[in-house]
Amino acid sequence: MSSSDTTNAVVDFCDKKNDSAVPTVSLLQRYKTVRKQTLSLIKSLSAEDAVAQSMPDASPAKWHLAHTTWFFETFILKPFFEGYIEYDSQFNYLFNSYYESVGSRHARPQRGLLTRPTLQSVMAYRHAVDQAIMDLMQCELSSDAHQKITFLLTVGMHHEMQHQELISTDILHLFWHNPTFPCVHDLSSRHELPSHKRPKSNVNHSDAKPSVASLKYIPFEGGMVTVGHDAASAQTANDFAYDCECPSHEMYLQPFALSNRLITNGEWLEFITDGGYQNSLLWLSDGWHCAQKNQWSAPLYWLQEEGVGKGAQAQFGLDGLQAIDWHAPVSHISFYEADAFARWAGKRLPLEHEWEHVAHQQATKTNVLEQANFLEKGVFRPQVAQVAQVAKVERCLGRQLSNDQSLGNALQVHQLYGDVWEWTQSAFSPYPRFQAEQGALGEYNGKFMANQYVLRGGSCVTPKEQVRSTYRNFFYPHHRWQFSGLRLAEYQ
Repeated sequence: MSSSDTTNAVVDFCDKKNDSAVPTVSLLQRYKTVRKQTLSLIKSLSAEDAVAQSMPDASPAKWHLAHTTWFFETFILKPFFEGYIEYDSQFNYLFNSYYESVGSRHARPQRGLLTRPTLQSVMAYRHAVDQAIMDLMQCELSSDAHQKITFLLTVGMHHEMQHQELISTDILHLFWHNPTFPCVHDLSSRHELPSHKRPKSNVNHSDAKPSVASLKYIPFEGGMVTVGHDAASAQTANDFAYDCECPSHEMYLQPFALSNRLITNGEWLEFITDGGYQNSLLWLSDGWHCAQKNQWSAPLYWLQEEGVGKGAQAQFGLDGLQAIDWHAPVSHISFYEADAFARWAGKRLPLEHEWEHVAHQQATKTNVLEQANFLEKGVFRPQVAQVAQVAKVERCLGRQLSNDQSLGNALQVHQLYGDVWEWTQSAFSPYPRFQAEQGALGEYNGKFMANQYVLRGGSCVTPKEQVRSTYRNFFYPHHRWQFSGLRLAEYQ
């Protein structure tokens, strides 16, 4: 980024905006945009790439393309489009994910065995459903039907955006198992290391230039705060939220502090070289057994020479094999690893509502969502919290926010949105007075509220429109194939 670009970003950052990244465009135009963005993510893939499955937790790209289409057909076209003829009766079995109330389905670990229907057939299915959606919206609909369809289209678009991220992370995991380390997105502006072999140079943390912002802790008073999303407005197209984000409610926070930026690859290397992966005292019992069983010694996608992480110098990503940027946020770590690092550092992971309390202030007062490193930036890697950019923002804050200490502190916490999902120490559980959606959509979130942890903020492959301060992502504590990282917290 040039100095003029940085200055413009700072000015935009300080502009007051609403806590929403949803543009004011027609519903159908948004639908077309979302569907087109999905296809842009697979344009470099072959038919062979699209059918393979690297592990039970991941799905083939072809399956994602079909499943997101099945969602619109099943929940909108079949119940609301009079005379609509199901595209293929077998697709309900092949492309249902976990909706028990909709019917039986093909086993998830065996999705990679579905060589038929072909990718060409799935693309034809997408086209047919897209056309039917357009035709349906041209029909005369009752006010009640139009309201329901609008809500379901909005859910479907956000559902597809979730699968856009999964397409990226699932393909990344698939290509990781290819010894030639192919790239998904060829970013010609970046220098790519040879992908046919593991590099042997001696890059290490001490060689990196000191351009990252210094780590410090920003204090917050806590007290009674309002968290969550207003359930009444969550049904509207321009103020959408999932049921697990609702209802808004009050809760008490102890005085706390958050680190001003995400933990970096270089700081993670210090954890490795200090024996972090060998010290059982740092780990939860389940985490220690998981790390030992899977022989973890570094984040996923780091390439290492001999030794426990000490020779790590390259990182595989969607843009191929690259030298590790030691100042960039660490990613592809599990909750267990994040928790062990926090304990090693003498800190802790944030509570999800500590994160939300700070992030909400940013999103309602600034244009931070527009500036964050989301999918639309096309970078596909977490980026450095640079000293120069952070300093410019903080000078701007000093001029404009001298009378609002709480907001001033909130805006000193960088990278809350984008780059990597941030593990919290909060279990994914229902809010007070939580009510799941009616019908099959009630299976979307509520039935997964056990044994999973909340992540916040979005990542470099998360669509911007999907993210808001109340959004709760969730994964099992051993999962690490997502762009997941951490920031530290402490009590005051």
